Formats: sequence, C-alpha cells, structure tokens
Amino acid sequence: MTEPAITPELVAQHNLTPDEYEKIKGLLGREPSYTELGVFSVMWSEHCSYKNTRPLLKTFPTKSPRILVGAGEENAGIIDIGDGLAIAFKIESHNHPSAVEPFQGAATGLGGIIRDIFTMGARPVCAMDSLRFGPITDEQSTIRNPQSTIRNPQSTIRNPQSTIRNPQSAIHNPQSAILANRRLFAGVVSGVAHYGNCFGIPTLAGEVCFDKSYEGNCLVNVFCLGVLRHEQIARGAAKGLGNPVFYVGPATGRDGLAGAAFASQDLTEASAEVQRGAVQVGDPFMEKLVCEACLELLATGAVAGIQDMGAAGLTCSTCETAARAGTGIEIELNKVPQRAPNMTPYEIMLSESQERMLIIVHAGREEEVKRIFDKWDLPWAQIGRVTGTGRMVVTSGGRVVVDVPAKKLADEAPVYQPESREPAYLQAVRDFTLARVPELADAAAALGQLLAWPTIASKNWVYHQYDHMVRDGSVVCPGSDAAVVRIKADSLPGVPTSGSPALEKFIAMTVDCNASYVYLDPYEGAKIAVAEAARNLACSGATPLGATDNLNFASPRNPELFWQLKESVRGLAEACRVLQAPVTGGNCSLYNQSPNGPIDPTPVIGLVGLIEKREHITTQWFKDEGDVIILLGDMVDNADPLLGLGGSAYLQRVHGLKTGAPPRCDLEKERQLHNTLRGFIFSGLVKSAHDCSDGGLAVALAESCISQQIARDTPRLIGAQIDLSAFAGLRPDALLFGETQGRAVISVAARNAVKVLERARIMELSAAKLGIVGGPDLSIKTAATEYKWPVTELHDLWWNAIARAMG
Repeated sequence: MTEPAITPELVAQHNLTPDEYEKIKGLLGREPSYTELGVFSVMWSEHCSYKNTRPLLKTFPTKSPRILVGAGEENAGIIDIGDGLAIAFKIESHNHPSAVEPFQGAATGLGGIIRDIFTMGARPVCAMDSLRFGPITDEQSTIRNPQSTIRNPQSTIRNPQSTIRNPQSAIHNPQSAILANRRLFAGVVSGVAHYGNCFGIPTLAGEVCFDKSYEGNCLVNVFCLGVLRHEQIARGAAKGLGNPVFYVGPATGRDGLAGAAFASQDLTEASAEVQRGAVQVGDPFMEKLVCEACLELLATGAVAGIQDMGAAGLTCSTCETAARAGTGIEIELNKVPQRAPNMTPYEIMLSESQERMLIIVHAGREEEVKRIFDKWDLPWAQIGRVTGTGRMVVTSGGRVVVDVPAKKLADEAPVYQPESREPAYLQAVRDFTLARVPELADAAAALGQLLAWPTIASKNWVYHQYDHMVRDGSVVCPGSDAAVVRIKADSLPGVPTSGSPALEKFIAMTVDCNASYVYLDPYEGAKIAVAEAARNLACSGATPLGATDNLNFASPRNPELFWQLKESVRGLAEACRVLQAPVTGGNCSLYNQSPNGPIDPTPVIGLVGLIEKREHITTQWFKDEGDVIILLGDMVDNADPLLGLGGSAYLQRVHGLKTGAPPRCDLEKERQLHNTLRGFIFSGLVKSAHDCSDGGLAVALAESCISQQIARDTPRLIGAQIDLSAFAGLRPDALLFGETQGRAVISVAARNAVKVLERARIMELSAAKLGIVGGPDLSIKTAATEYKWPVTELHDLWWNAIARAMG
C-alpha cells in the first residue's frame, strides 16, 4: 500500500504545527515517513507530552519520606503505608471519547487506569470516579452568568458554525439539550459500572456534578488504587541489551486509532464524527485475565520491564520503556497479533485497542511467559528485542518503517509557555455584592430546593449500579465524606504464605472539586478543592498520604483560559504543600470545549489517607439521640464581604446566579481544623463528622440526619434540634446556606461536649454548640424564626431527585 506524500495539509491534519514538523525533520535529518509522522503526532500531542503544562507541573510538591515512586517516574505513584506494604494510585480522564461514545468511552477509561495500577505490580482493589455533565433538570438550565465574556457567543474561542449537539436546537429547545445530557449521564455511568463490575473491583466513592458549561463536553475522570509489597514494585523500562520484547493480550484492531491525538483537539461535530473510531472498545473479562497473568508473571522474577499499551498504544509503550532505560528497542510488526485484515504499519502503531501489555523479559526465561499466558488462555507474541542504539526501530516484513531516537520522541517534545491574561469577566465577579441578593424569603423551600438539586442530591442512582462490595474490603461505602477500604492479606499480589502476619490496614479516599469556585477565582477555588478533600479525609479519621490530580481545562491557546490553568495550579500546589499531601502523579486534559464554549476550569483532586485503627473510622451521619452537635470552625468569615454566598449553591439554585467571589480559603486554619478534628477522633470523642461545603450549614445538618443506609434502600433517619439564635446579627441566608470554608459538623456524647469545646478553645479553633440529635424533624431556630422539616420529606427530596430526573 502506497503511503501518502507528506504535505503541509497532512501535517496539519496530524495536529502538528509547521515549527514542530521542522523540529521533527531536524531530529531525523530527513523527511519522516507517513508512519513516523503518525508516531510523532501522538507522542507530541498534548495528551502524551504535556507540552503546554510541563513547566506548571514542576511547581507541585512531589516529595515525602513515604513516597517510593514519585510523580512522572512511572505509570502511577507509590506510597509506603507501613509494614512493608505500599499503595499505588492515580487518576486519569477519558473526556472526549465519553462525549462521543459514552458507554465505551467511560468503560475503557476505567480499564486504562486499572492497567496503570497492575503495571506497577499492584493488585487493584478499588476505584472512584469524578463525573460532570450538562443540566439534567430544567432548573439547572436557567442558571445565569451574564458577566462571562468567555461564554459570549461572539467570542473568538467559540465557533457558532460548528456544533456537536446542534446548539440552535439547544437554544430554542432547552429540553433537547437536557435529554442529550441525560443520555450521556446514563451511558457513562453504565460504562463505569460495566467495566468495574465485570473486572471485579468496587467503585467506592466519587462525585457527580451538573453545569451548563459541560454541555457538549462531559468530564469522565476515573481513579484506581492498588496494593503491593515494597519488593513487588515493577518498572516500565526496557532494560537488558538483547532481552526479548513480548506483546501480550488480545490482538490489535483498528479501534482507538490515534485516540491520544483526538483527546488533544477541540471537540466539534466534525471532529467527533471523524474520530468516532478513536474511541476504544473494552473487554473487562479479558482485562481481568491479563491482570492475573501479569501479576503471576511478575512474581517469577522473569520480567525486566512492563508497560501497558494505553494512550498511543504500541508507539508509547515501546518508546517510553526505551527512553526510561536509556536503551533502544526493535520490533517487527508482522509478529504483532492483528484482528483486522490488511492493517498498515501506521494503524498498528497508533491503534489503542485495549487490554494489551508490552513486557521485556530476561533472556532465557521466555518459556515462563509462554507458559503463564497459555495457562490464562491469552495471546502472546515475541515481537522484538532491546538494543543499545537508543533508537526505536520498527520494521514491517523486514522493511524499516520507523527509525527515531526513542528519548527525543518520548521526552523531548517541544515545550510551550503560552500567553496568559486575566479574563475580563472577573471584574464583574469581584464587583458583585449582596445588595443584589434579595432577602431570604422561605428557608424551608430553599433547603428543599438545594437537597433536590442534582449536584447536591444523593448519588445513589449512580452507585447502586456499581458493585461496591466485591472483594469484601469495603468498610465505608459510597454516601459518606470519604470511602474506606480495608487492606488485607488477599488484597496483595501473589499467594499469602502460611507464616504471613495478619494484615489489616484502612485506606480512606475522596475526590473533589467545586468548579464554580474555580471559574470565579481559579487560585482560591483550586485551594478549596484540596482543602475540601483533606477535610473529607479528616472527617473520616484519616491522615493524608498523597494526592493525584486531573486538570480538566479548555484550550491553552486562549490567554484567558490558560490564565485559569496557571492560577489553578498555583492554588493546588500551595494547598498540597501546606496540607502535606504531595502529588504522586495525575493527568492533564486540555481542549475541553465544545461549540457551546469552554468548560468551567475543573482541577479534580483525589486524596488518599491512612486510618491507623479501625475504631478511628468515622462517618458523617448522626448516631444517637441526645448527642450534642458542635460546629468546628467559624460560623461566618467576617472578612468575606459576601459571607460565604459568592459562587454558592444557594446563589445558583435559588437565585439563578453563578457569580461573586467565592469564600476565602485560609490554609493554616484548614490545617488547624483537620489536626484538631483528628485529635478528637483519636481520643474517641467524636461519633460523627461531616464537612460543611456545598449548600452550607443547613445542608450539612440535613445530610447528617438523612444519609445513613442500614440496608439497600433502607435509611435510618434521625432528627436534630438546632438553636442558632446566638448569631442574631447575620443575614439568614448566609447563616443557613453560606459556604464559609474550614468548617465541620460533629456530634459527640453529651458527657464529652464540654471537653471538646474546651479543647477546641485551647487549640485556638472556633467551636460552637449547635444543638442535640433526636426527634422526627430537623428543627433550626434563628433569632427571627424557627424552621422545621420532617426528615422523611427531606430524605425523599434528596434521595430520589436524580432518579426522578432520569425518569
């Protein structure tokens, strides 16, 4: 088959600039072949090379005594959890594929992150997801943000002539957009459920948010955590000259062709239709076999290096393993198993067919690979060898089709520092005052509206589709501030020996980001994302070990949008440093924008922590009648002119406004709160703890009354009697629904209340007794009036909101 001539138009189709093409010619000393052009296009894509974000990522804190494998070293970071054990974890995105094919896009996103974990030698034990979609209810679609110039239809960063969801129909018929959002939502959740359930991994926690900015470009971020012993850490390096290179797993097809390049461009109707084949097709049962076979093979010591074929497929796995080891690699494509006829070298090298691995084997131990993969009934092929040339050489039928320097391809993509400029809309955001917010008319109705708002409402419609109990390690399931998984002997790779000590460790995890805050103040909003995640861990009784981030942003070519990214990274780095949560790795997903406009900047943060003892595990729901309810932290930040209402759920849901400077995040106060709360938990004083975030104090109290499930669809509801009359000088809406940061609602036995309040005073942490647990209602008394909500009604609104929206 004759390869096409390399023309400027073909180079542009491969998302390479003229300058990048000239650099490729300089590296090679000649014109690239068509296959080499494809290889450079995927490896130098934003998705693989981070060419616009690499300088920013270097500002993250990445070191701690516990980190065994750090950020950027391998496929996932690894952290010591004591007693010779370690955890590997990471978060990744599959946004564009999920927008085009929601089921397969989400399913293969989870499959890819699972492979990143067992590639490290760890056994995957649990997953989380962070999902974002356009509105699924009429109420959400009416939220106004008139100040935004970035969303202006005349803005140069939008393309009104191009559409992925027919924006004209969305403008004139909002219901059609809502139906499209529901379809995406249902498809993504089904994809995550299918892959996780079939593979046999519990999806234990996550978040689901809805906002107009995600219409046409949903976000699907998936996290996986695995467990291993220190000596079981595997590396993705092609070590040992002459060592054979094996391809293991199912045959290569044309699905997922150049998926990394597709993820590095704007999402339009044209790109979606052309790139539908860039969406991979997953087989979770095959992945389970590949996982078990790889873990068994790693235990033999026959493996010199291992890498999954994820983004950029065979291209990435070969050049990256050679680059890490400072070696070269040669492969013959005719030996690669192929399930489609007449595949070209270009297609084989750029295919992202799933569940495939590249394994470098110690010479002389080839038979062990063959025996183990035959045992698991999995395809394998010896396709090449490690060389000392420093080059990635690919032949097809003996003819050289790729001959490039491996390290320059993998690690020396051009690095850019794009122009950044503060967006004009922020001036209107800062000018917003509470004078524009009417007095609270009906607090009872407002709380009901917030609890039924899909972003705040219970996500049981989602997690009931997940098997969150498989492997019998789930301790705190979805529905509390953080999930908790128990690490036990059979969580580890290999077969426990009879002399192994009994293992029992508890790992807490959460994923967070309030993107509205980040949109309104990228620096402060990013700090809040980390602080809320760390607060969730503290409420569960955990101490942070490390963080993984997923930076979901729009085009770096727009100065206003790149400014959002820079400021967000600054906020994340500062918060991770102060709260002692070093970043162990993550993912950048740029170009998240459709013809409807860019997404809100969404730096999702996943935080993992260790709970030392079982008795320290704490959940968010109230426990016993007569317990005293205490607020740790300030009722309102008096230095905030918006009193915590800027960017709040209350402002969005009740008044239809997404504006105003978000609450301030004082990281030192956050650290003080977390340490004090953990001290109370370790002393056995705390029965429940729930962070105060979206919806403010009233929503946190309501959730503490209604969120416990003692069996499937069987809630345990308990009321609370709250007296806020001491805070008479505050606006009622700020008192009830303001989202001042650094706060947690705890409940303690009556006999311990004075002790907790006194210790908080000693620790110089604000604390106030709010009331007691008990009764059939949530009753809140203010200086002006008293509100009562039957907890059965609150639960119905909160528990069934998403199911009702989805029909």
